[in-house]
Amino acid sequence: MSRHVAIVTDSTAYLPARTMERHGISAVPLTVVLGDRALQEGTEISTRALAQALQKRRPVTTSRPAPAVFEETYRRVAESGATGIVSLHLSAELSGTYDAAVVAARQAPVPVRVVDTGMIAMALGFCALAAAETAEAGGTVDEAVTAAEKRAAGTSAYFYVDTLDYLRRGGRIGAAQALLGSALAVKPLLQLADGRIEPLEKVRTASKAIARLEEIAADRAGGAQVDVAVHHLAAPDRASALADRLRGRLSGLADLHVSEVGAVIGAHTGPGLLGVVVSPR
Repeated sequence: MSRHVAIVTDSTAYLPARTMERHGISAVPLTVVLGDRALQEGTEISTRALAQALQKRRPVTTSRPAPAVFEETYRRVAESGATGIVSLHLSAELSGTYDAAVVAARQAPVPVRVVDTGMIAMALGFCALAAAETAEAGGTVDEAVTAAEKRAAGTSAYFYVDTLDYLRRGGRIGAAQALLGSALAVKPLLQLADGRIEPLEKVRTASKAIARLEEIAADRAGGAQVDVAVHHLAAPDRASALADRLRGRLSGLADLHVSEVGAVIGAHTGPGLLGVVVSPR
C-alpha cells in the first residue's frame, strides 16, 4: 500500500474519467433534485434527461453533498494509503460544498486541507490536475495546495447562455441581475470573477456572442502555453466548431478538452450553454 498525498474534488470539475483514474483523483458527487427525486450527478442523471426537464420547465434544483459523503471518501482514500488529502472544490459563492467538506475534514483519519478554488467546471478540474501532478512528483500537502491555488489564480472562465432565466431561478447570477431588464433583447456573455458569475458583455445575436466568446478566449490566452476547455449543454455542434477555431488560433495551446457539463451546472445555465476555460500552465 503506497503512502501518498491524495486529491479529492467534486463532480462539478467535469474531469474525464480516464484522467481521474490515471491521476488517482476522487470526486464527491453533488445532487440534482428533479421533481421529488434526488439524483447523484454523474451516475444517476444524464445531461440529456436534465436538458429535457429544463425545456419542459420541470422544477430542477441542486444541493451540496452531505458531510457524511465526504467523510466516507476521506476514509476510503486514507485506507488506500494516503498520508494527507487535498480537497479542492467549486466556489463557495456558488455552493455549500466547501462548507460540507470542512465539516467532514474534522473527522478524517488523516490531515485534510480543504480549498475553495473559486472555480467551476474545468477551471476547477485544471486546479485538481495541478495538485495531482505535484503530489505525483512527491510534493507535500502544502505544495499541492500551492500548485492548485497558483493555477486557480491564472485561470479564466467565460460563458455564453441563451437566456439568464435559469441563472435567475437558481439565484446564481449575482451582479448579472443588471442584465435581466434587457435579457430578451441581448445574448449575455458572463465571466467567473471572485468566485461569482458576473456580467461581461451584452451582444445582440447568438452568432455574434459566440464569435466574441472566441475573441475573448484568444485574447486571454495570448501566446502563452495554455490548457483550454470548451463546455456546452445540449450544443455539441457549437462546442465542436468553437474548439476547432481555437485550435487554429492559439499558438501556445497544450491540451484542449471538449465536454458537456453535468447536471449541476447545467441546471443553472440551461440548454445552449457554451463556455471556455483558459488556464495558463
